[in-house]
Amino acid sequence: MTSTPRIEVLLRELAPQVLGVLVRRHGQFDVCEDAVQEALLAAAQQWPAEGVPDNPKGWLITAASRRWIEQYRSDVARRQREEKVVALAPPPADPVPATDDTLTILALCCHESLTKASQIALTLRAVGGLTTAEIARAFLVPESTVAQRISRAKQKIKQSGAKFRAPQDLTAVLHVLYLIFTEGSTASSGDDLVRVDLTAEAIRLTRQLHRRRPDDGELSGLLALMLLTDARRPARTDEQGALIPLAEQDRGKWDPDAIAEGTELIQNALNTAQIGPYQLQAAIAAVHAEAKTADDTDWHEILGLYELLAVTAPGPMVSLNRIVAVAMVHGPQKALEELSTLDLDHYRVHAVRAHLLDLQGQHDEAKAEYEKAAKLTLSVPERRYLSSRSRRPR
Repeated sequence: MTSTPRIEVLLRELAPQVLGVLVRRHGQFDVCEDAVQEALLAAAQQWPAEGVPDNPKGWLITAASRRWIEQYRSDVARRQREEKVVALAPPPADPVPATDDTLTILALCCHESLTKASQIALTLRAVGGLTTAEIARAFLVPESTVAQRISRAKQKIKQSGAKFRAPQDLTAVLHVLYLIFTEGSTASSGDDLVRVDLTAEAIRLTRQLHRRRPDDGELSGLLALMLLTDARRPARTDEQGALIPLAEQDRGKWDPDAIAEGTELIQNALNTAQIGPYQLQAAIAAVHAEAKTADDTDWHEILGLYELLAVTAPGPMVSLNRIVAVAMVHGPQKALEELSTLDLDHYRVHAVRAHLLDLQGQHDEAKAEYEKAAKLTLSVPERRYLSSRSRRPR
């Protein structure tokens, strides 16, 4: 979008609400989503010069409805219903329903029939209000690839007959928001360690969702996890963009407001809701945040939390992170023994093994593992960091 930052924020806030109105009125998620995107682009071009209208949501709904009608008319398969379409009255000045459909739109974008890549792309466009080009830049893929994912996703939703109704289960929605944040927090490829556009969008959307479901423990845990993780962002890289590991970060640069908010969220969730994976991850992040120095970290508590996480949400990355905690509590030899049983081909396995070998004094073996890890990662900052570790005098 070419609009000012204030207008961009407003448009992204209104995008799912406008889409909800159109889908509720007309059905046809795919056609409505295209119409809303055109309305958003029109607003991004006109509002900076002409000013934001008194009723921006009504303006967008009117513009999107007109584009929906134009598309409807041009569809040969529906030509026989053209008279009905032409007879449609213009939307009222403020056609805002009593309910906000943001959550429903999120659920549609995260429909089980879609791949994770399609869920993410469609969520960022339909709910986040990002253009196809912005999404492509964020994930370092061609715009045509994102366009294809979005097009296929909308067709899948249409073919599946998904109903426009508020979801009861937020599992898929939370997972997609988590994936968006994770990709932004530690980019899997490219020159930047962190992509603030993605982390900020994930936090914004999760905040919106939390306002609608404040008593959902896992939603509170996810928002807390995002805030506590993002709080460390200013200290994670130096002025040249080089990676700084957690133990070496200047904790004075951590965002105290984000830490305070995230800590309060997770404490309330743990005290009032059934414990889930996002809450446990947030609790681990809170333990790190509470430590004034790396040496003050309560690794016994972190290990205990990872033990619970391994039961509630087992997976190779959980196992790997737990092994790091084992090393801090029981020593590197015990951790290396457990690492040898982990069936995972990933650069982080080599990086963790290298670190443990260094702690054991097996520096030549550690150097070889750092080199393997550096070759496997697609992230430029991580590759540089791992390569520098392999070259470090021992």
